Amino acid sequence: MGDKIVHTTDDAFEADVIAAGTPVLVDFWASWCGPCKMIAPLLDELADEYGAQVKICKVDVDANRDIAAKYNVRSIPTLMMFKDGAMHETKIGALSKAQLKEFIDASL
Repeated sequence: MGDKIVHTTDDAFEADVIAAGTPVLVDFWASWCGPCKMIAPLLDELADEYGAQVKICKVDVDANRDIAAKYNVRSIPTLMMFKDGAMHETKIGALSKAQLKEFIDASL
């Protein structure tokens, strides 16, 4: 995992995502999820490409069930864009890098 991606928790979600000053892409994932593993390197690349424009956070749904339940995450990977402290848009399933960029760009 890249060092630009924040691994957030139930307890830190408010500070890491809701109170962030920039748009935040949240990846709800699990270590056993094949499609989650497929998009992980793409998220690392995008974290480098977007830099300070977008914050990328990952939530391990097995370890952080409360926040996953709060946002009704039923399948993974679930990607959510948060903007100005509110959930802006959701995509479910593995996306290509181009699709991920389009998803992020729609919130910038």
